[in-house]
Amino acid sequence: MTSITDPGTSDRFTKAMEGIHSQHLKALGKIIDMTSELCQTHKQSVKSAQDVCIKKCKDDEMLFETIESFKKDFEHKRKILAEKHRAISEVMSEIEQKEMKKEEIIHKIEKLKEEQAKRRDAIETQNKANKKRLKNLQKARHIFQDNLGVEIRAIMGKSEFSRGEKLQFVFRNINHSELNSAYIVTMGINAEGAYQIVSSDPALQCLPNLEKRLQETNNLIAFLANIRKEFIALARQ
Repeated sequence: MTSITDPGTSDRFTKAMEGIHSQHLKALGKIIDMTSELCQTHKQSVKSAQDVCIKKCKDDEMLFETIESFKKDFEHKRKILAEKHRAISEVMSEIEQKEMKKEEIIHKIEKLKEEQAKRRDAIETQNKANKKRLKNLQKARHIFQDNLGVEIRAIMGKSEFSRGEKLQFVFRNINHSELNSAYIVTMGINAEGAYQIVSSDPALQCLPNLEKRLQETNNLIAFLANIRKEFIALARQ
């Protein structure tokens, strides 16, 4: 057994310790190198991840801005569309109202046309009746002249009130002092086919009452007899 006090033993122990220490140093160097490498790799990974995160954040921000811009644009277009829809609704409502008014006007025009046609037919019928009545009156001229001493004249009225064909009944032998003096009543037929007194010369205050009675009775002979009596009474005053 080698003694510890042997100088060779001490050298060998020292060499062994130095070898172990050298091995430890190499192992530690490798660990340090590996740690340094790992740290570098970690730093690069962290930096890469950070760059990715920053880029992702920027992309997300741009995406959010784009989405917000789309939302604002969509809201703006939605408001414009709503305004256009409201305007279209107003225009459609106005068109419907105009169509209703148009139909109403067309209906009124058609009704007026029908009324005018009826009125025209009635006027034509009445004019025919009036012409027939005037013709009959003219045919009865000699009868009135013989029985009542009345001269009948057919005239055309020129004023707005007396426009159209009229008859004048000329009475004579009314005033004994002036037998040839003429007392005249002018009359015609109105739109309703009734007798209408236009005037009398001289004027008779009772003429409206006599006209009303004539329209009620349609008795022309009695009317002319009453007119003659009124002229005689007037001449005696």
